[in-house]
Amino acid sequence: MAVDPNIKIVVADDSGTMRIMFKQILAKAGFSNLVMAVNGVDGLEKVKVEKPDLVISDWNMPTLDGLGFLKELRASEAFKDLPFIMATAQADMGQQKAILEAGGNAHCPKPFNEQEITKAIERAFSGGMKKQRITKKRSIIGGRVELNVAHIQITDHLALGALKHRINQGDVTPQHFDLSTSLMGGWNPIQEGLESGEIDCAFVLAPIAMDLFAYDSPIQLVLFAHKNGSTFVRSRHYDYRFDSLQSFYKYKVVDIPHKMSVHHMLAHQFLKELGLKPGVPGKKAINVRFEVVPPIKMPGIMKENEDVGGFMVAEPVATKAIKGGIGNLEFYSATRWENHPCCIVAMQKDFIQKHPEAVQEFVSLLVDTGEFIENDKARAANIAVKFLDPEGKMGLSSQVLQNVFSQPMAICWDGLYPEASDLDKIQRYMHDVMEIGKIIDLENFIDPSFANIAFNIN
Repeated sequence: MAVDPNIKIVVADDSGTMRIMFKQILAKAGFSNLVMAVNGVDGLEKVKVEKPDLVISDWNMPTLDGLGFLKELRASEAFKDLPFIMATAQADMGQQKAILEAGGNAHCPKPFNEQEITKAIERAFSGGMKKQRITKKRSIIGGRVELNVAHIQITDHLALGALKHRINQGDVTPQHFDLSTSLMGGWNPIQEGLESGEIDCAFVLAPIAMDLFAYDSPIQLVLFAHKNGSTFVRSRHYDYRFDSLQSFYKYKVVDIPHKMSVHHMLAHQFLKELGLKPGVPGKKAINVRFEVVPPIKMPGIMKENEDVGGFMVAEPVATKAIKGGIGNLEFYSATRWENHPCCIVAMQKDFIQKHPEAVQEFVSLLVDTGEFIENDKARAANIAVKFLDPEGKMGLSSQVLQNVFSQPMAICWDGLYPEASDLDKIQRYMHDVMEIGKIIDLENFIDPSFANIAFNIN
């Protein structure tokens, strides 16, 4: 449904950077009648005075957080039906459930764009948060089933792009599937597509897929998508003559691409080892604040905001930022955990059950394509430019990508067998130390049968 662009919206977020981003993104979506608040208490006062048509609130705020703000509104007769959107880095499924139970009308996980916030606003004024899974009809032509695979604009997903290139060039010809790829604007639409059943398969952050599985989304992991590949970039404002790393990062912001990510985990470990208390604002005292922002925006935000001490991101964003003098290398992810997984290949369980020959062929071709990339990085870089930046908006070049591929302990696409022990290391640290997510049954989440055949494992 279309929503009147002139509605009055109270936006509550304690981060000055995020309030600026709210204004920019909502303006692009056509909404400019905004009243800004800095926390839940301020938000309550603004709602009482301004009588808005809609509230959009962050979750993690001091004094009164977003969930408390929502509960206070629902306890008031005057505002018990006021449409409320939680726009927050709390993107895991347990938090979505808590928002729904407290009376929220929609959830828009950070980072988001104008299309995603518009969709959330429309949902808040219509059907609310409840989501229905669809039964997808897949076309089969000449014995080949349509397989649509979602991905985002990062080198982590090059195996998919290189496979698509090989198919288009006629180097390989699948017998059981027709491949199409969908470039998504961020992790949130991939998460929603897997949850709803609209997406057959996706290259997605492992903790996102694990969290969906924990809340009964019928998906399974069939392969790792890559290993290594992320970089922590420190702000150029660090001066070793006056700052220790601990003193520099203390009371600063560190940007990450998603709450449910290995980037979050590794950055948390690093900062904790410095003797700091990293986290998102909430009940626990912290002295380094994580904020979730779109990867492509991280360098610009850090350049303009001295409160941002660093960011952790996939390539090629980090290399371009370092080359452009915006920041300096803090560490490559592989130096902290060699050959760690990050993104995985997640597939709908019904696709696996109905089309096992197609799944086997797809997994085997991905494994073979990983070797194809490793054997000729220059060729892979040329393929990556066209796949990741088809419209030239990112300004990628094959030379930049070859620099990425030649880094010490760089991203790799061979040896992608899905090891349960690696995923258990991720979930145990995130659950036990960071208090994020749920512990899942990895034996039911991982289907290794296709990788066993691809890697000739009996």
